[in-house]
Order: sequence, then C-alpha cells, then structure tokens
Amino acid sequence: MENEVIEFDIELGGGGRELDDDGVDIEHPVDDDDMIDSPSLNGIGGGFGSGSGEICLPEGDILDLEPYEGMEFESEEAAKAFYNSYARRVGFSTRVSSSRRSRRDGSIIQRQFVCAKEGFRNLNEKRTKDREIKRPRTITRVGCKAAMSVKMHDSGKWVVSGFVREHNHELVPPDQVHCLRSHRQISGPAKTLIDTLQAAGLGPRRIMSALIKEYGGISKVGFTEVDCRNYMRNNRQKSLEGDIQLLLDYLRQMQSENPNFFYAVQSDEDQSTGNVFWADSRARLNYTYFGDTVTFDTTYRSNRYRLPFAPFTGVNHHGQPVLFGCAFLINETEASFAWLFNKWLMAMSGRPPASITTDNDPVIGSAIAQVFPEARHRFCKWHIFKQCQEKLCHMFLKYPNFEADFHKCVNLTESIDEFESCWLTLIDRYDLRGHDWIQTIYSARSQWVPVYLRDTFFAEMSVTQRSDSMNSYFDGYINASTSLSQFFKLYEKALESRNEKEVKADYDTMNTSPSLKTPSPMERQASELYTRKLFTRFQEELVNTLTFMASKTEDDDEIIAYQVAKYGEDHRAYYVRFNVLDMKATCSCQMFEFSGLLCRHVLAVFRVTNVLTLPPHYILKRWTRHARSSVTLEEHANSVYTNYLESHTVRYNTLRHEAFKFIDEGAESLESYDVAVTALKEAALKVSLAAKSDSASMMANGRVKENLARGRISMNKLASSCQGSSGQTLSEDDMDWKIRELTDGVEAAKRRCEVYRANLLSVLKDIEDHKLQLSIKVQNVKISMKDGL
Repeated sequence: MENEVIEFDIELGGGGRELDDDGVDIEHPVDDDDMIDSPSLNGIGGGFGSGSGEICLPEGDILDLEPYEGMEFESEEAAKAFYNSYARRVGFSTRVSSSRRSRRDGSIIQRQFVCAKEGFRNLNEKRTKDREIKRPRTITRVGCKAAMSVKMHDSGKWVVSGFVREHNHELVPPDQVHCLRSHRQISGPAKTLIDTLQAAGLGPRRIMSALIKEYGGISKVGFTEVDCRNYMRNNRQKSLEGDIQLLLDYLRQMQSENPNFFYAVQSDEDQSTGNVFWADSRARLNYTYFGDTVTFDTTYRSNRYRLPFAPFTGVNHHGQPVLFGCAFLINETEASFAWLFNKWLMAMSGRPPASITTDNDPVIGSAIAQVFPEARHRFCKWHIFKQCQEKLCHMFLKYPNFEADFHKCVNLTESIDEFESCWLTLIDRYDLRGHDWIQTIYSARSQWVPVYLRDTFFAEMSVTQRSDSMNSYFDGYINASTSLSQFFKLYEKALESRNEKEVKADYDTMNTSPSLKTPSPMERQASELYTRKLFTRFQEELVNTLTFMASKTEDDDEIIAYQVAKYGEDHRAYYVRFNVLDMKATCSCQMFEFSGLLCRHVLAVFRVTNVLTLPPHYILKRWTRHARSSVTLEEHANSVYTNYLESHTVRYNTLRHEAFKFIDEGAESLESYDVAVTALKEAALKVSLAAKSDSASMMANGRVKENLARGRISMNKLASSCQGSSGQTLSEDDMDWKIRELTDGVEAAKRRCEVYRANLLSVLKDIEDHKLQLSIKVQNVKISMKDGL
C-alpha cells in the first residue's frame, strides 16, 4: 500500500495565520458558512476529481479505503480529495480546519481536514457582535472530533499523521448526501445540459426537473436547485460581460450615423462597465409629443430574460406603445437607477414626465423619488395581480371566488371610502389580516389602486385598463432566450414594426371616415379632430349619455351641480360640477384627468345644458390626428363654425341661467309678476333694436371691409336722395325701406365672405392632409427600400 499514489489537482482554501514556537505558521481559515465549498469537480470517482486532475491507481482501486496513519499522497490536494470522497461514502461534509507553514519559505507543511460539524460557532466574534444579523444562520457545529491530519515529509509526499473516525452526530444517508456542501458539484455534462436548457429559456426549476429525469433521481444529480441557480446567474453575468463590447460598438456606430443619437455608459469603481442607456432621435422626438406619462418596464426580471433589458415607453395618439429609450441594467443598486434616470432625463431635454409607471420595487422607487420628485409614481397593477397569484396561490385553489372578489375590490370600486370598506370585507372573509404580503401591498395602495390614481394623467382609456405599454413594445421580438448577439437585429425589427403600425394608423385616420351614430355636432367635431381609435372611444362615451339622466342638485349662480345616473340606479350616481361661464366641468369619476377624454357623465350634462361642441380645453392635442404636427390648420379651419357655436352656447346658457333666476323672483307675488312682465316687454323691444343695429356695428368693427366702402357710398347716396329738389326730406317709411335694402345687401355680402373664408380654409386643410399623406408614402417607401436591402 505504501507505493500507491493518488493524484488530484484542485484549488485550496486559505485562511488567517499565526506562528507557533517552532517558527511554523498556523493558519485558521475564515469560515462564514461553517464549511468551505469544495472545488469544482467533474464527477470522476464519485464526483471528487477536478476539471484537469486525474486519478492514478497503479495497484487497484483504493477509493473505498478508510484513511489510516502512514497513508501517503502525492500532494496535499490529493489528500483533501480522498478525505472528501471518504466523507461522501460515510455521510458527512468536510472542510479545512487549520494549516501550518514553514517560517523559512512559507510553504504549507501540515493540513487538518475535519468534519464540517467540528468545533462550535463563536458568537462573540468581533465581526458579528457589533452588527445586527438580519438573517441568522442555523447552528451546525456540534463539536465533532472526526478529522484527518496530513504532514509533508522531506520526500515531498504527504503522509496521514492522525485520523479520528468517530462522530458525535448522526450521519447523512446516501440519498441525502448530495445536499452536503462539500459534495455539491456540477459536473461537466450537467453544465452542458444546463447551458443548453438556459439558452432555450428554461428557468432553474424546470432545468432541475430535466436533470433529475436525465440522471434518475436527485441524489444522482449531485447538486441542488440553489447550485443550479447560482451557476446560471454566474454564467449569465460572464456571458453578458463578454458581449457588452458588442453593444458599445453598436451604440458608437449609431451615434456616428446620427448626431442626435444619445447614449451613456456608467463605469463602476473597478472600471468595469455598469449600466448602459441609449435613445435614438425618434425616441427623443416621441417624448416631445407624448412624454406626459412614461412606463419603465423591468419585466425581464420576472420573465428570467437572459438580457437585463429595460425600455422606457409611452403611449402615442393612436393608443399604441411608443419608445422613449432603452437601458441594459448590469447593476441594480439605487445609485445605478438614479444614474440611469438622470441620463434619461438629460436625453429628454430635462423635461420630467407628469407620471411614471414601474414594477413594485423599493430600490426603483427611491431612485424615482430622487430624480423625479414631482412625478406621480404608480406601480403596474398587472404585476401586482401576478404577484397575488404567486403569493396567494393557496387562496386561489381553496376559494374559487377569491380572484373575482379581489378584482372587484380593486377595479370596480368608485371611491376611496368604498375601496376601504370593500378591502376590509375581503380580508375578513378570507382571513388575510395577518398575511404579510397583503399588508405590504395595502400600505402601498395609493400607488396601484385606481381610485387613488384617478386625479393624474396616465393616458389610459379607462381606469380599469391595464397599461398596454407595460411589457408589450418588444413582445414577439425579444424574449427569455434572446442573446446579445441576436438582440440588435430583433431590436431594429421591433422599431420598424412599431413605426409601420403607426403609419398605418395615420393612413386609416386620414383616409377613412367613421360612421356617426348621432346627429350631434359634437360627434362630427370629434370625428374630424381625434384619431380613429380615440374617436371610437369618445363615441362610445357620447352614445352612452342617452342612458343617463342629469338632475340639478345645486345652483350657486356660477357653478351648477348635477347628479348623473342611469334610470333607477341613483345609488350608483356620479356627481358633475359645471361652471357655465368658463365652460368647465369636473366629474367624480375623474376620467378626463386620468385618460384625457371626457366621460359620459360630463357629456350628459353638456347635453342638457345645450353645449353643442367640445370646448377647446377638453381637446388634448396628444390625442388628435395632428399630434405630431406643429401646424394646426385643421383646428383653425373648424374655428369659424366652432367659435360661432361656442359663443352662441355661452350666451345662451348665461341668459337662460339669469332668466331662471328672474322668473323665480318674478313669480313670488302678483306685484313682482306685473313688474317682471313690464320689464320683459321693455327688454324685448331693446333686444329687437339691438338686433337691427347688429350689422351696422359689425361694419364699424371692420369685419366686412369689401362692403364697408359700398355701404359708405350707399349711405351718401341715401343722404342725397333723402332730400328732394326742393330740399325737403323723404318720408320716414321711405327711409326705413332704404335702410332695410342696404342692410340686406350687407348681410348677403357678409355671407359671401364667410363662404369665401370657409373655402380658403378648406383648401388649406386639403393641403395639410395631402402633405401628411405624402409623408406617409415616403415613410412606406423608406421601409420597403430597407427591407429590400
């Protein structure tokens, strides 16, 4: 046996050092986890050879032997591997306990390998007693004496100088030995399989299931799911660091082709590459038109993307997702997110959004509070619901109605008080008061429950809609299996596809006319202003006003309050306050504040108050067909008719408001009634005279310049004709007839001028439409040429 030599090549652990009296260093390893990881092994001889080592067994297999004093090894590494192999067979884990070095040359001359349960944890260590331990580890050391010591002889061989067999604890059975730390290794074939499955987009859990099936049991796999997860994370990090240069080269090329292309790279303290952000010229232009609300999409984390890719997105005038920039997140600390948001803000000309939507992450939340202190921060409700399915899966299985009740409580409550009451009922019904996750999301309810967010613009068509911009811009192009080398081509394809969809939506809006469902001038006005999708949504609200009744509940001269509800459903009423003079209305549902479109409740009030068209302050340009244009000819073309209707409506509503007050007071008594009737007759006479003089005042204001000169000539003729040859004036009837004749001529001329003006504006509108159509055709040609190349 003395001639038998085992050769291994593995890494050694190190530790702290002290000197003994003979001038030999004694090393005690720093051991945070009570045991030292064994080196990466390929599974040779039961899983204890290294990737490059080999086993030399010239006189037979000694792997089943028990250590004994005098047993020789070629190297210290071989001794350690042998003892670890022995420990695997017996059922315990090993670690390096201490070492001794020669003070003459510093080489190690003695090692002691012990059972992982040797000794006791020092709870008074300086490194732990002065700081709070958030997640204390379980006590694993029980003072076991089992160990093997080896010394290096002058011949260079390592000889066993001591061996203790007995343990003071139970040993692990063979089917559990793979859970012991020193025996958990991922073999070469297993690594290959993990790499293949990871590239296909599988997560650690599904990969472990495949490995267990491949090897015939978890004990034969040789490692745990935690080891698999750590290996995949390290593998992903190494791969990303190796490919990051490809990304930087791509960004430099894009900037050289377009000076408006913006990118920034964060450098860590160790000079390695950190987070990367970029925004092309179109993304920056998109933000100038649609940057009122932004979504920062970190879905890649929940979907286990190989690429830590996070786009900034928004919503365009067709309700489609639009890109504002992209980032690769190598580092996910609060400082790194703050750096990213600052660079994005710089690229967007320093104009922060009014609102921003992200995943529920405290680190991201802290960074947003630093960089966008005025922005309303919302958590993506869809992600909250997804977490609910994961955290409360037992509730979904046990109570089939729980999901519907949870959805109703969050989405269908109309006020904060109603939500609070419904929430208490929900958690009491399903006994969730003590559930940690439920308490956590309830504490953050103002950032994800719709009733708390309706006063802020988020560009969504309804308060119950999930944000389409979240996790959808790159759907179908970038997924869990996308590598960085594939990313650029798929990224550009996604941009082209999104641009083409917007061009198609522009074309449909400009070249097709929607079918109108009512004779309302407001519907026609909206059909000519909004994009097709937004008009359809507005039309839905307008048509639904027919099912609502608006009843006046309060009138304080300037502001009138209405209760709006469906017939027989007063318990589900909405409350609208309408300022007649300013033509402004607010509704308790707050749909306009949230989505930028008027709700059916305000439109119902407009119907009963004779508001015929949308007031200008309720038409957001970002929802119109010319949202991207700096020219607003179409709005100007409609201004003649719109201004007439609006001015008439304002006058009508104001007069009616005052008349009702007059009637109420005049009907109080017979005396007041007589006074009111007399006053009405006098007022009617004055109004009639004012109407007759209206055309004269219009000419005095210079509105009809062409007929002004004619009018003056006619008036001179009238003055001269009013006197006969004898110097006598004409009769009063003749004077009235002449005035009426001239007035009719002025009115006819005015109508002709209005027609000319309308025709001119129509021509200008056609020119603008033609210009937009040419732009669409040019864009289509560019896309076709690019596809051809």
